[in-house]
Amino acid sequence: MEKKHSKHQWKSNTLPALVTVGPVALMLILLVAIPLIYVAVMSFCTTDNYYNVVFQFSVENYKNLLSPDYVRIYGQSIVIALLTTILCILIGYPFSYIIARTKSKKKQLLYMLVIIPFWTNSLIRIYGWRTFLGANGWLNSILQTLHLTDAPVDFLYKQGTTVLGMVYCLIPFMILPLYTAIEKLDGTLLEASSDLGAKPFSTFFEVILPLTSSGIFSGSIMVFIPCLGYFFVANILGGGNSDVIGNLIERQFKSGNNWPLGAALSIILIVVTLILVKIYQKLGGDMDSLGV
Repeated sequence: MEKKHSKHQWKSNTLPALVTVGPVALMLILLVAIPLIYVAVMSFCTTDNYYNVVFQFSVENYKNLLSPDYVRIYGQSIVIALLTTILCILIGYPFSYIIARTKSKKKQLLYMLVIIPFWTNSLIRIYGWRTFLGANGWLNSILQTLHLTDAPVDFLYKQGTTVLGMVYCLIPFMILPLYTAIEKLDGTLLEASSDLGAKPFSTFFEVILPLTSSGIFSGSIMVFIPCLGYFFVANILGGGNSDVIGNLIERQFKSGNNWPLGAALSIILIVVTLILVKIYQKLGGDMDSLGV
């Protein structure tokens, strides 16, 4: 009798959980786990003379990743990602602070200004920047109309232009975590700092900045990691002069026809992502703010 009761209780507790969690777990296995395993396996494969994938174990792809040309692009990717992250912090922090501290109805409007870019495909918006910065674009037309330049200025296909495109695409990912961190800031601490005679400059660096550092770090990860893979920005605005790791992966899977090498590059990018997330977790960061 007790066995039947325990079996019935197990079913009553387990079945609802399986019904609720089962479909999600199945989707994660099919759409995340299996593709990742496939990419990991492919990274140890080779190709034949016709660029077909040969499932024969080899570490040659990972050895090729140490090529001087690839190492140069790794360094270039890190520089672009760092510049993008720093600019996103410098631009995003004041804007996030204004949104968080605004009490009127304008707060919703300011918040919508951050969300609206997500409604349009990033590729379309980047092509808009290329048109704007082109030789016959609006910016050059304005400069020549105002007689500030005699001929069109070459703005495109430079590292600075690529960084501009990265900042434009990724700054919402910096503003949202910063906004969350600043909104949680206890206003009484700022009042206490002012009452004790601290100047605004000191209050910011000794009170506000340390208490919102979690938002800065989570936003930095959410900007830095995608920046390494946004190959379309480097292609459209950089013109191949400011490649990131994503460009290497894209070329191996398309024009290079070397899927195993592209898979190896993808695995390295995933490992870098996991390391950064782990560092964030060790520093006491909130994983919910990263969507993990």
